Formats: sequence, C-alpha cells, structure tokens
Amino acid sequence: MQIATDLSDKIARYLDLNTRQIQLTSANMANIDTPGYRAVGMDFEGEMRQAMNAIDSDEALPEPQLIAEDGLIVRPDGNNVSMDREGLNLAEAQLRFKAGVALLKGQYNGIMDAIHADAK
Repeated sequence: MQIATDLSDKIARYLDLNTRQIQLTSANMANIDTPGYRAVGMDFEGEMRQAMNAIDSDEALPEPQLIAEDGLIVRPDGNNVSMDREGLNLAEAQLRFKAGVALLKGQYNGIMDAIHADAK
C-alpha cells in the first residue's frame, strides 16, 4: 500500500531536484582537473516552481534544464570549476535535502498518528 498526498508528491520532487543538484555538483568537482571543462548547474528555484505547477495541473514533470555556469573565473586550461563554489553548492543542497526528509517524515508521522488515533 502506498500512501501519497499532494504534499508528499511535492516533497518527493523537491528531493529529486536536490539529488540532481548534488549529482551536478559532484560531476563538476570530479572534473576539476579536466582541461576545457565548464561547470554545469540548474536554476533550482525555477525548476521547483515548474515542478509545482506541473504537479498542481497533473502535467508530466519536466526534466530539469541544465545551464552552463557563466561569470566564473576561467583558468588558463579553459576549466572554470571552483572547489570553493562547488563546496558551498554541495552544502546548500545537503541542507535542503535534510529539510525535505524532515518534512516528509513529519508528513508520514501525521498520517500514522491519524491511522492509530483510535488506539490511543
């Protein structure tokens, strides 16, 4: 049996987008020494807004649009990855992920409390 609510669907998408952000950051970090590599990211807030609109209107969830990060310092080898920037991005994504898991846990705890309300 699967218990899903509108809120849990939104939190699940939030966690999916966070996971994608962590993957992008990890890929950027892994390519720190790759000549010519350009950092890739996504507009998290914009992607989340699109996902919420899609969920509310029962449309198919769009794939996140990846963007080349502009405005970064490019090293002589053509690479623009900054470990400081990627480390901050990773920390931010991890905090958002933990917040999402806490929200989802609270959502399911509320459902379980409602199911077991008669037993109390």
